[in-house]
Amino acid sequence: MAARLNPVHWRSPQVVDLRRVSVAELEPLLQEEIAAWREQLEWDFEKSADLVRRFVDLRALNGSALVEDGQVTAYLYYVLEESKGLIGDLYVRRDLQSPEREDLLLDNALEAIMANRSIRRIESQLLMLPFVPRREVPQAQYAATFERNYMRVALRQASLAEGHVRRPMHIERWSDHYQDAAAQLIAAAYRGHVDSRINDQYRSVIGARRFLYNIVQYPGCGTFFRPASFAAFDSFDGALCGVSLASLVAPECGHITQICVSPTVRGTGIGHALLRRSLMMLRDMGCRSATLTVTTANEGAVSLYERVGFETKRKFTAYAWEGF
Repeated sequence: MAARLNPVHWRSPQVVDLRRVSVAELEPLLQEEIAAWREQLEWDFEKSADLVRRFVDLRALNGSALVEDGQVTAYLYYVLEESKGLIGDLYVRRDLQSPEREDLLLDNALEAIMANRSIRRIESQLLMLPFVPRREVPQAQYAATFERNYMRVALRQASLAEGHVRRPMHIERWSDHYQDAAAQLIAAAYRGHVDSRINDQYRSVIGARRFLYNIVQYPGCGTFFRPASFAAFDSFDGALCGVSLASLVAPECGHITQICVSPTVRGTGIGHALLRRSLMMLRDMGCRSATLTVTTANEGAVSLYERVGFETKRKFTAYAWEGF
């Protein structure tokens, strides 16, 4: 692998177990990453960085770091969740970014995860990994790749006129007692959908329930923001037929963490009505912008977001490794 590198930029990095790295050694890289998330994505990465610091300090974070000239120049961490591995983050110092350094960390993590016989699947969605179309990643023979869009809208310029909803329904503020019904809705909405190939939590009610719990409890997609999260109910039978969940990723930037509707009401305008309600509330609560991520192949969703005013600001790739 090293033979492909430009010797001017390659400094023979040493791959080190992340549990041997101190918070002080990692801190300069974390500070740069916090700035990168803010500048490139408008996200406040500080809470996520705090979790990294906490587990690094406990020597309890699985992963590895690259050390060059005595400095930590890159790191990756992963978590194991029952039969699945999740690559949580990968960041390389800006002036040293290269596919070769990224692959060193990825290859090291994949080998370690795949050596665990209880693991059947590995997922990653790394927003900070530079997008390279058709990039071949380590363990490519087991990998499926999915192009995704990071989209943003300036809320004052968003097209938030009320649309026509072709089915009687009513919208209520999100409440935690909707979680079980929402888990069933998500599992039904994503059955056979491309996103269920990216995130296997969409494939079952149990997985969807865990997905919802993670959105509410953990800062990976920002801080859950109840005032801009809504549920739609079919007026005919009272069943939950759609949800739009939002978070705050920075004081003035909201994020749509999940929006889905029941297969029985697709094409009726309910998805637009929910999205509009969430964006209006984010705007009214002081947010200047909102973001979301969507799989490029999900053309219907991309078209909806573009009609509202979202623009694709960044491409990234989701990976899933199976069959190893």
